[in-house]
Amino acid sequence: MDWDQVPQVKVEPDFNNLLAVLRRERPNRPTLFEFALNERLFTRVAPEIPVGTDAFSALKRKVTVFSRLGYDYATMLVPDFSFSEGLVVRHPGRTVSLNEGSVIHTRADFESFPFPDPDQANYAVLEQIEPELPDGFRLILTTPDGILENVTDLVGYEALCLMVLDDPALAQAIFDEVGARLLRYYERALEYPSIGACIANDDWGFKTHTMFAPRDMRRLVFPWYRRIVSLIHEAGRPAILHSCGHFEKIIDEIVNDMRFDARHSYEDSILPVEVAYARYGSRIAILGGIDVDFVCRSSPQEVYRRSKAMLARTNSRGYALGTGNSVPDYVPDANYFAMIRAALEER
Repeated sequence: MDWDQVPQVKVEPDFNNLLAVLRRERPNRPTLFEFALNERLFTRVAPEIPVGTDAFSALKRKVTVFSRLGYDYATMLVPDFSFSEGLVVRHPGRTVSLNEGSVIHTRADFESFPFPDPDQANYAVLEQIEPELPDGFRLILTTPDGILENVTDLVGYEALCLMVLDDPALAQAIFDEVGARLLRYYERALEYPSIGACIANDDWGFKTHTMFAPRDMRRLVFPWYRRIVSLIHEAGRPAILHSCGHFEKIIDEIVNDMRFDARHSYEDSILPVEVAYARYGSRIAILGGIDVDFVCRSSPQEVYRRSKAMLARTNSRGYALGTGNSVPDYVPDANYFAMIRAALEER
């Protein structure tokens, strides 16, 4: 087999399969889930479509690529809404410091900061794209980072740790300002039927522990996600948590308090997805999980075998196949294709 060849998708998209997974049911066929792909894959899969210079063209290209690779949806971020773009400046590179570029250090900084207006985002693209979606295909809404990530960007990680202790009222005010604006962003986007589900993409942990003590997460972060997930559910859509890092100390809040339908982002060095599914698959849908480092370093045959084994282990009930996080440009195409072939060949 030529593992580097782009797989051929033989069936039409059907978002109902992913909805079944999110309800912890068995879909009609193995289902794929991915948070993000890379530009090289976009060019390989849709070479005839140029890079979009406007929001609609870029989204239309993304829909084409995701559908051609066998996904029932494409993730999308509503344009023109960001807390830190152009304001938080970091040195370019693949890795960034959580302390670099912070802009809010005092109450005066907070009161003068130009927080974005979610009502000014370009929601029109959601209406424009609807007639372009393949039958059975939907969009999954993402955000310009989540509540904790945005506050960390604005304040800096170490400074925020100190602020939570030294000036808890200011810390609370910043979290509330970000949380309220993200809540409104979801509310506006959920008016459009092209949105089939929503993701809360907010990293909450390092490899061995959460970024903040669980008690502080419960006070500053989780109440806003309780409201956001409730809003998503009231609109008849499922809510997916995409969050990197250690999570077992807060799994009860994820499932029982905030009531997310699914969780995404797993690392073998934290908790292999096979173990996560055995422990938590009866409580919350498990998405992806084929560790990115494993996908990078293994042979296509090894990636394929692990992916097939995961589909067999779960019988696809409450599980969609994908990487542990996303498909950045350092993931070999052949290895990524080997992973999705494990699902596509059963369609």
